[in-house]
Amino acid sequence: MSDVRTPEPPKPPREPRRFRARDALLAIGVAALLLVMFEGPSIRRGGERMDDGFWKTVVLAVGKPADAFGDVVPLPEIGDELTSWLSPDDDLGGPGSLEASAQDTTPQAPAADGKVPPVTPDYFDPHALGDKAPEPRELDTVLVTGDSLAMPLDAEVARRLSAEGIEVVRDPQIGTGISKADIGDWRSISLRQAEKEEPDATVMFLGANEGFPMPKAGGGTVECCGVDWATEYASRARRMMDTYRQDGEARVYWLTLPAPRDEERQRVARVVNEGIAVAAQPFRAHIRVIDMVELFTPGGKYRDSLDIEGEETIVRESDGVHLNKEGARLAADRVLDALTDDFGLSE
Repeated sequence: MSDVRTPEPPKPPREPRRFRARDALLAIGVAALLLVMFEGPSIRRGGERMDDGFWKTVVLAVGKPADAFGDVVPLPEIGDELTSWLSPDDDLGGPGSLEASAQDTTPQAPAADGKVPPVTPDYFDPHALGDKAPEPRELDTVLVTGDSLAMPLDAEVARRLSAEGIEVVRDPQIGTGISKADIGDWRSISLRQAEKEEPDATVMFLGANEGFPMPKAGGGTVECCGVDWATEYASRARRMMDTYRQDGEARVYWLTLPAPRDEERQRVARVVNEGIAVAAQPFRAHIRVIDMVELFTPGGKYRDSLDIEGEETIVRESDGVHLNKEGARLAADRVLDALTDDFGLSE
């Protein structure tokens, strides 16, 4: 009879190892130690930026010794080398880099070159930075122009500045518009005014007759009031602003459009105001965009009257577009405030 081996019973499955709280604490401790060893300088710099208090003291108590340890054993540099593969190996000084771009002083690089025009100091409003504005030339002549919106603002500004011995040239171009070149081309008008009057400051209130189709680059026309129309409008307004600012020696005060009563006109006014804001961006050191929307139509909601010194006062003409004399006085207040800031007028 042959020997028959009794099969061994199967081994019970190995139970997975259970980590205890002590193991977790050990792992956290090791990770913390490695962090301190490799990131000592970062911990110190982070602590120095914190507000004074208990936690700043704690962080610096760890970061300073760790930073000092890193000076002896350069683990942070070793860590950077080991993890450098995680970041692209960019050439910091090559073509297209920020450093190279900073050397490009081309005012308006052609789009075909793939270049973005550089930001210049003219982009910044010194008042917004809490800085002193560049000194303009002495204020002898102020030009008040635009379309019919500039009336009676022109008369109010002239009345106020006469006591200062300042000449005010009143030259509204009634019925015109930036998008309405059949009556008056504002590129030509602005060049004529700047050359003839040489104003030290120009007050512009324009936009009652906008919304017309405009020719666009490359042929064809663009209809109001999408982004293409706004782009063309802003481009035309920017050329005018550049003319009036006279290489930065003069100042320009461009009033936005308070919301008109008619809803369709409101749509046009919103796009015009956005075009004005975009147009002024490169010249904020010399161009002041004076907000008439919040002054007369807060939130873009049309209203005929405002509370002036506790009394409800009509400020708009019956057409729902123009300002009346009371409205012109309020607008002139804002203009004179801006002129005073820039030219130091007596208040």
